[in-house]
Amino acid sequence: MTTTFIASLFVFVLAAFVGFEVINKVPPTLHTPLMSGANAISGIAVIGALLISGSKEWNVTVILGLVAVVLATVNVVGGFLVTDRMLQMFKK
Repeated sequence: MTTTFIASLFVFVLAAFVGFEVINKVPPTLHTPLMSGANAISGIAVIGALLISGSKEWNVTVILGLVAVVLATVNVVGGFLVTDRMLQMFKK
């Protein structure tokens, strides 16, 4: 159990670091197209989180699934708002 937890924590920290470094290197001109792609991935995450949190009894899985649904939904809505704002800049 402890070895699995430490390995999972290591992967999480490494993914967070790599994600932070990759996002910082994105130029502003590529932000909108990449945000649209991220919205599609977050939409899939919302569906997966809904499937996980669909259990009848309340346990850690349901709570984490609920948190995942909320965070992924915030990400999708924020991405659409940013994309819409960027596209408004090109309208006359």
